[in-house]
Amino acid sequence: MTDDNSILHRINGLVAEEHDLRTKHAAGQVDDADEKARLRALEVELDQCWDLLRQRRAKREFGDNPDDAQSRSADTVEGYLN
Repeated sequence: MTDDNSILHRINGLVAEEHDLRTKHAAGQVDDADEKARLRALEVELDQCWDLLRQRRAKREFGDNPDDAQSRSADTVEGYLN
């Protein structure tokens, strides 16, 4: 992901996949374990995308190059509240 628009495009794709997964689960096309595992993976990737987008916006706001923002690991992003 190289710019804000591509990150937002990825976020929208992940959200659409999440909605599709929930619809399929409700229709009995996806079992509980598969839904739970994929939802967790989607959540982590969404958190990473939002984190990267926030980094880019902060760098831009303070006169830094937003392209210097780096995607952080899942462990880092998911550990913010701990």
